[in-house]
This record gives sequence, C-alpha cells and structure tokens, in this order.
Amino acid sequence: MKKRALFLVCYFITLASSLAQPAGSPVALHGALSVKNGIIVNKNGLPPQLRGVSMSWSLWQGEKYYNPEVVNWLAKDFKISILRAAMGVQPAHGYLQEPDRQKKMMVAVIDEAIKRGIYVLIDWHDHNSHLHIPQSKAFFAEMARKYAGIPNVIYEIWNEPERIGWDTVKNYALQIIPEIRKYDKKNLIIVGSPHWDQDVDIAAADPVTGFNNIAYSFHFYASDKNHQQPLRDKANKALKMKLPLLVTEWGVGEATGNGQFSRSKTKVWADWLEANKLSWVNWNLTDKDETTAILEPGAPVNGGWKEEQLTNAGAYIRDRLRLLNK
Repeated sequence: MKKRALFLVCYFITLASSLAQPAGSPVALHGALSVKNGIIVNKNGLPPQLRGVSMSWSLWQGEKYYNPEVVNWLAKDFKISILRAAMGVQPAHGYLQEPDRQKKMMVAVIDEAIKRGIYVLIDWHDHNSHLHIPQSKAFFAEMARKYAGIPNVIYEIWNEPERIGWDTVKNYALQIIPEIRKYDKKNLIIVGSPHWDQDVDIAAADPVTGFNNIAYSFHFYASDKNHQQPLRDKANKALKMKLPLLVTEWGVGEATGNGQFSRSKTKVWADWLEANKLSWVNWNLTDKDETTAILEPGAPVNGGWKEEQLTNAGAYIRDRLRLLNK
C-alpha cells in the first residue's frame, strides 16, 4: 500500500508539473482548446487565433532543425503561439522505415513546446495515410498515452489527402480517432479533407460525428493562381456550415513551395484569416532554396538567426508574427 501511495503521489506531482504553463504563455492564456458551435475556442469560449510556423518534413533538409534550441528561438524571437511538427512518414528514413528515430525527433520538439507554453500539432505528414492505418494507429495511441490531458497538444491525423475521396478520408479518421480517445478524451483532433485539404465544403456536408473536439485542416498557397477566390469560397461555405477549421499549413508562394511571392495576393489571404479569426501555421522551417522556406541555405541549426539568414518569406512571417502575437 505504501508503494502504491508513493507511486500515486509521484504520478500526480509529475502530472501537475506537465500541466503547469509559463506565466503569460499562449497556453496559460488560452488553456485547453475545444469545439463549440462549429468554432475552435479557448477556455473562455473565444477563438484563440493562434499563429505560428510549421517545421518541414522530418526528413532531408528539414530534420536538422528538430531540436529544442530551434523551438526556443521560435517562441522567443518569432513569438509563435503554435508549432507544427511535421513527421515524415515516407519515403526513405520516414516513420515507416525508422519509427524510433522519427519519434525521438518528434518528442524532443513536442516536449520543448510544452515547456515553453505553446501549442504543438503532432502531424502525421503523409499523403497516403489510408495505406498506413496500422502504423498510424500505433503512433497516435502512443502519443495519446504520453500526452493525454496536456492542453498544448493537438493531433493532426492526416497531413494532406491527395486525389482521394472524402469517404476514404472519413473512414480513416473513424479508425484513428478512437485510438486517440482511448487515452486522451478531450484534446483537439484535426481531420484532413480531399484535394490537399482544400475540399472542406465536402467535409462540411458529411462531417465526422460521435466524438468531441474534432476540427478540420484547411491549406492554401497564397500566390498560386489556383488558390484564390474560388478556394476562399469553399472555406467560407464550410465555415457557414459550422465546420471548425484550423489552417495547419499555408505558404506565401505557390503550391509547389516555390514560384512567386505575391505580396498583394498574400495580403488578401492574411486579411481573410484575421476576419474569420482563424488560427494558422505557416509553411515552412527549412533552409531549402525555395520560395516558402523561412531560412536561407546554411542558416544555423540551433536558431539565433540574423535578419540576413531569413528569406523574404521568413522576414515577412517573422514580422507578421511579432506584430500579431504581442
């Protein structure tokens, strides 16, 4: 009995410590997120309007930035309130081939985000999640056991379904969500939608039911000619139908990640995000030579970036975050 009592005391001390948030931090301010009347809200019933950065695939050039120092710098200097950890599932060196290595990188980033009092999206960064259901179930069950009840954590269960119908996406969600809810009864879960998370209007017509605190991802690339008013119309329709949205990925460039960076088109999208009080995460933290990359090639791997080490996109996003996340 004494051993059990000691165990319970240690458990609750650890739990209380994990739930404690730094004073003034985003999670201290907003608390646990939930869905009420088709809107993501904070502990006070108001849209939190979180804004932050997505790490790149935890593969290739992006993986070197998966460390606590980078998370600290993004929280301190960029003033992010939310971070997306985009775990590469495939191809080579992804979760399917090296699960322990990928989980180790993810946990390092997630734990530091919790320590800093910011929200963190645990993103199953896969275009073909319906082909990897057993692996996804195992991963999210493990994450839910580890982080159950910690308000910082948000589960994003399918990054971007490509040319896949809503029936397939919904069926996948109905298999993964129960695995999370076995252990974590309340934390926000983000479901994808067809056509790279653009067909949210289709999801709105036949949403996932039977579970609490379910929201949906919406993605766009602000300068892409195919991501203009008709795409906003889709999102507007979904919002009108009370589908809770979180923009888990958007870029200033085109859908390829490269192409032009149109300031005027980006402004239209930025204004739309603010008008609809939507939380968002910008793609992406990498030093790859492309338009949407935040860092110039060769930028230090542990943060502390100087202005000349930020791309045009990086400087724009940093300025916007520091302005809006005061």
